[in-house]
Amino acid sequence: MKRRPVFTLLFALILSLNGINLKAQIGGDNTYEFLNLSNSARVASLGGNFLAVYDGDITLAVNNPSLISPQMHNHLGLSFVNYFSGINYGFANYSRTYERLGSFAATMQFINYGRFTKADAAGTRQGEFNASELALNIGWGRKLHPHFTIGSDIKLIYSGFDAYNSFGLAVDVAGSYIHQEEDFTVSLLARNIGIQLKPYEGGNNEPLPFEMQLGLSKGLKHLPFRFSVLLNHLERWDLRYTDPLKEKESIDPLTGEKNEKSWLEKAADEAMRHIVVGGELNITDFLSFRIGYNYQRRQELKVDNKASTVGISWGVGLRISKFHFSYSRSRYHLAGSPNFITLTTNLSDFVKAD
Repeated sequence: MKRRPVFTLLFALILSLNGINLKAQIGGDNTYEFLNLSNSARVASLGGNFLAVYDGDITLAVNNPSLISPQMHNHLGLSFVNYFSGINYGFANYSRTYERLGSFAATMQFINYGRFTKADAAGTRQGEFNASELALNIGWGRKLHPHFTIGSDIKLIYSGFDAYNSFGLAVDVAGSYIHQEEDFTVSLLARNIGIQLKPYEGGNNEPLPFEMQLGLSKGLKHLPFRFSVLLNHLERWDLRYTDPLKEKESIDPLTGEKNEKSWLEKAADEAMRHIVVGGELNITDFLSFRIGYNYQRRQELKVDNKASTVGISWGVGLRISKFHFSYSRSRYHLAGSPNFITLTTNLSDFVKAD
């Protein structure tokens, strides 16, 4: 594997401990932020990290266990992401349904930061080491009523940076209202409820990235289009990040007074930071186009004099024979756009009926 300098390890540590979703306003508050990564090309193309779409897509199960259903029985999903600075991560999903117990989905999630050169404060090299994090997720879902489903999962978490390693345990709890005839779904999710069983350093326990989310999707009657809306961080209103540089720039050079937004502008900005919107155009059963917009990501990561398409994501879904292929690009910053690749299939399709 390619060796990376020490400053790249620092970047990896910042991503892990400060929020790999690059949410600067809450960076540094939690550990295991890799749990909030977009887990498939479809999810990434719609701008968020979970969806409320009840259509049997196994890749949606890991972040919304109330969608785990018999439709996913014997389905396999594989996702790979070429992230920033040579960092790679991926997911592997598999689901089984048991008539009396309900439907289950297992997911292995990993992120690999690469191999690094180890050196002391004087710069003397002392060898090399790896940095990575893993999570094993076991989810369960069941229909309680023709229109109501519930689900939960448990996550076993490992994080290792050279001699520093940590173990954690977390659960997600979700419920969904589903109206298949109207192609309408709404889900409420409480994610990453848990503890750090073993901290990186003795006695220094850190909180997990707990979050309340609400998502909905609705298909149109006379157009093959479905829109999705995701509301993030319902447990916290103010998601704004105070940039010291912008604070200085907001001072009027003539009067010395601070140029502040009106209360209405502030309220609108705060509200929009919770909202992610996306849409899917399903041209045929074999081809779909997707696009999403993340206002919070754009406001925090854009360059003021060249905003470009930061905050916008797009993707395509293509079904070929027994496989469903999805690809997307998500514009985080002018520095680059990660590539997301997902492949799903129903393993039962490869078994000949007697």
